[in-house]
Formats: sequence, C-alpha cells, structure tokens
Amino acid sequence: MVKGKKIVCLCTAFALAAGGVVGCTHKGTDDRDQSAKTQSTHKQDDGDRTDDTESIAEKYREKESQQMKKSRRDNGVNSLFGCESDSVMYAEEYCDEVNIVGETASVGDTSNDMYSEIAYDTREYDSMTENGFVSTADRPLFTFAADRDTASYSNIRSYIESGCLPPEGAVRIEEMLNYFTYDYRKKPDYGEKFAIYTEYSDCPWNKDTKLMMVGINTDEIDFNDKKPSNLVFLIDTSGSMYDDNKLPLVQQSFAMLAENLDENDRVSIVTYAGEDTVVLSGTSGSEQYTISEALSNMTAEGCTNGGDAIITAYELAEKNFIDGGNNRVILATDGDLNVGLTSESDLVDLITEEKKNNIFLSVLGFGTDNLKDNKLEALADNGDGSYAFIDSAYEAKKVLVDEMGGTLNTVAKDVKFQIEFNPTNVKGYRQIGYENRALADADFANDAVDGGEIGAGHMVTALYEIVPADSDFEVPSAERKYGEKSGQVDMLGAVSHTSTDNGDGAEDYSGELATINIRYKEPDGDKSSLVSYVVNTDSYSSEMSADMSAASAVAAYGMILKDSEYKGDADLNMVTTQLESKLKEIKTMPYGRGKAENKGIGVDITAKQWQDFENLVERTRKLFS
Repeated sequence: MVKGKKIVCLCTAFALAAGGVVGCTHKGTDDRDQSAKTQSTHKQDDGDRTDDTESIAEKYREKESQQMKKSRRDNGVNSLFGCESDSVMYAEEYCDEVNIVGETASVGDTSNDMYSEIAYDTREYDSMTENGFVSTADRPLFTFAADRDTASYSNIRSYIESGCLPPEGAVRIEEMLNYFTYDYRKKPDYGEKFAIYTEYSDCPWNKDTKLMMVGINTDEIDFNDKKPSNLVFLIDTSGSMYDDNKLPLVQQSFAMLAENLDENDRVSIVTYAGEDTVVLSGTSGSEQYTISEALSNMTAEGCTNGGDAIITAYELAEKNFIDGGNNRVILATDGDLNVGLTSESDLVDLITEEKKNNIFLSVLGFGTDNLKDNKLEALADNGDGSYAFIDSAYEAKKVLVDEMGGTLNTVAKDVKFQIEFNPTNVKGYRQIGYENRALADADFANDAVDGGEIGAGHMVTALYEIVPADSDFEVPSAERKYGEKSGQVDMLGAVSHTSTDNGDGAEDYSGELATINIRYKEPDGDKSSLVSYVVNTDSYSSEMSADMSAASAVAAYGMILKDSEYKGDADLNMVTTQLESKLKEIKTMPYGRGKAENKGIGVDITAKQWQDFENLVERTRKLFS
C-alpha cells in the first residue's frame, strides 16, 4: 500500500519556521486591486457599470473580511503568530503536491496480466433514490426543472475506459439522455421559444408498460446575430491540477473557446491556488494571442482556495458587464471549491444573487480523482448554468465549440416542466431520471422558484414509463376514505386543452394521454410564460422512431449500470438492439446534416456520438463478463 502525501497548509509557527508551505497565502484586498490594474493586459472602461447599485461581489467581499477578522479575534491568531495576511485558511485545507497519489489499492489490470496499482476512487456523488411508479389517481402531476447538464455521461465513460464500473451515484440518466443529439426535425414556430416533440410506443424492457418520450428543442443561433459575451475564466491552478487530463486540458479547452470569440466579446481570467490572481481583465475577444499566452503560461502548484477567487471572478464580471449580452463565469476545477472563511451557504447566496442580475455560472469538471461531482453540479444549478465533465479534447470541443451557441447564449431561463397524466387512460407512471430536479407541483407557477437554463440549439429529453389503465401491472396507490375530489384548483394559471363537446357542454378529455406544460422566462425577464401541448392516446405506434429507440437504449444502459429495480428485461444485448436503427439512420444522413465545420473539415458530430456509445457498450460488456 502506498500512502499519498498531503501537506497540511496551516499558519503555524512550525510551518513558518520551516518554510515548507509555498503559496499558502491570500492576496490582501489592496494587493488584489493592484493586481487587477497591473496584470490586466487590456481593460474596457466603457463596459463598467455606472449605476449606483451596490456590487454584489463587493458586498460578499466585505462580509468575508468581517468573518476573517472575527475568526482571527476568536482564535487569537494575530497575537500568537503575528500574521500580516488579511486571511487565514482553515486547517482542513491542504497544499496539493505534484506527486500526490492518495491511498492506492492493488487490482488486476484489465488490459494485461501484470500486477498494477490504481488509486482509490476519491470522487464524491450524492446518493439519490430512483423514481418509482406513481399512481395517477394519487398524483396526476409530475413537476421538474429542466436540466441540460451532461457531466454524468462523460464521467461514466472515463470510468469504463479505465476498466472500472461507475458507482451508482455517478449515473444520472437524464444527463446521459441529454448528452446526445436527436433529430428533432420540427423547429420552433415563429415567435416561439421551443418546438415540442412527443412519441408514445411500447417499453422495450417491460411488456406491461409503454414508453413516452418528451423532447423540446430551441432554434440554432445565427452567429452573425449572436449576443456579445463577457466571460470570466475561473481556473483552478492548485498542485493537484498537474496531471495531463487537468490543467493542460483546461488550457486547451479554453483556447478552443477563445478562438471562436471576436472583438465584441470580453475575456477575463482569474486563477486560484493558495491565492487568487487576476491574469486578464476585460480583454477583447479578438486578442487571440494575448489570451492564448495567458493560458499557456499557467502552472499547477500550491493550495486550493477557490472561495475567495470566485468573488474576484464575479467582481470582474460586474466590472465588464455587457447590457443585453451573455455575462458568465466559467469555473474549471478538478475538485471542490474550498471556501476558506466564506461558508458554502454564502457561496450559494452569492451565485444566486449574481444570477438574478444576469451573471450566470457554468462549471467544467476535470480529472479522474478528487472530483466533487455533487458540489460542482449544485454550483452550476444555483448559477443557472450547465455542468459538464471534460475528459478529452474531443469533449472540450463538443462543449465549448460545437455547442458554444447553447453553452453561452441563453434562450430561456427558469424552464420548468409539469406533465399532467389523464387517470382515464394512465393507471400509473414513472419518470426516468431527473431525481434531483424534482419540484413541488405548486411551485410550477411560482416565479420565485428557479428552473433550468436552456441555450440556443439545445435539446431537453425526458422519458416516462407509463402503465396503461387496462394493464395488469400493479401500481401502488393510497387508500382513500372520501374518494376523489372533483373540480380541483388549476395550479397552472391558464392551460389550453384540446377538447371536444360531448353534447351537454362538458369537455371530453377521454382521448388524451397527457398534457405537457412548460413555463419559462426570457433571459432578462422576471415573469414566466406558459406553453402547453396535448399527447393523445392515438399517437401510439408499435414502431419507435430511430431517436426514441436510441434514447431507450441510453436509458436501459443507465438502469443496467445502476442495477435498477425497474430495469426489467434490460440487458446489454437489448441496448445494442435498440441502438441499431439509429446507427443505420446516421449512415444515410446527407452530408452537412448534424455536422459542424472545424477548420474546413466536416465532422459528423451526431454520428460520432452514437458510434462512441456503441463502443462504450461493448467495453462495458467486457467488464461484466
């Protein structure tokens, strides 16, 4: 067994005398302000906010300063050590060294018979209870916030490619579904935000249930009319970022993004290790060489203190704010955002307040050790941004180049879904995935409750396993003394139902399976709008489209990895079978459809996604055998 080496970063007399801790200090406020002035290669003063509104970041900076002073008084740090620094790090924070390996466990290498060692998995995930079947009589409504995160799929891929099965907490089926591009041919009608796509067919893994697919897609961005972007790259440069799949990949990823910016865009860069450093502030997106040089000159060393740095990042986002533009902080890290003397609740409050002022947060996770997946996902959710896991240059290109329009240009915010099932035709149902995005039904019409962010060209896909009213499948339901109530209060506001007159003036919904209700706000709006769409029972088809068949393959694969109690007859052979129609379709796709241009070379993004998934299934098969 090899024990990993961690040096505790403390302001102690021993550490100071030994001089063994390097870079474990914070810049004071004056130093930071000076750094912003002297290290910034370019400033655009015309973008500064000129209103009298108090800076949100400045408010939290002052709060942090007060907490630091109080902590120093309480602990007697000044009198004991005579520290001149304006901040003191918690004892739990540590310096990451280049040679950190953690505890290791002996395992057999999957590629050969030689004995090898790999590190224990130090990644952290939230535990979630999988959605079960719900009686429609008990709960006809299911409400959730839209989610465009894709981190789970690429993280799962990193496990499989390293010869390991992922832990259950790493498998989030909604992120797996939304990783892929589907051929939703219908575009939004003029003036509409979304096109809504539904499909209803047999469930491949359970003969007693059906499967309903719900998808929305937004229109692709016209890059000639794209909004200008004010971007702050917040980059973890601590010692643990040394590995090739960490800081070097971060540098490559942001360089790809920068290549697609222009003179209307602004770029700021903040790095953090033992201290946060302003590298660029408000540099024009057209200054490609300046941005590239700033990225390439970064090195990984020192402690991790991200809480202070994120305040600095938001200060720069506020300073260079573009009215009507895309203002966003993009965090890149391999682990958690240690918060120093700023509590995690304060960090969430800061991100939430900045979001309300239209400065959003997106998160990119890197590396296969120390990833605090649960915290990074929560940060992105609170910042109305997406969370992606970057495990390769290909994935970086997918997220930051091919999907740049959606990643950086918000079409609608606080997007919420509420599906209402018709008890006449649906005995029960269960939503596959989205466990951590569920909302109370009454919160659907409550504009104070956050939803998810949808960007240009984005798709959101959800699957529901449905138990028809005449199915023998048993769905647990609550016993009632007083029976069902009629005339329930409409929590949606105004919902347009497809209806017919049965002769006595009453509306007849007997042919309806469900109603899809979607609420959203404009990117700079505060009041939500409602869109509704009815799914009828006669939309059933015994044959799935290639898209729905592929989506069911992804869902089945996720359930197999989770060893779900609802996987039924699903196995890897079924996954391969369900994928066949999509693989055949992409071979016949006309040139240019589903493709992106990369320096004149046509790259079929859609085809590569599905072909890579097929390969991933085969690698998984070997791990199970």
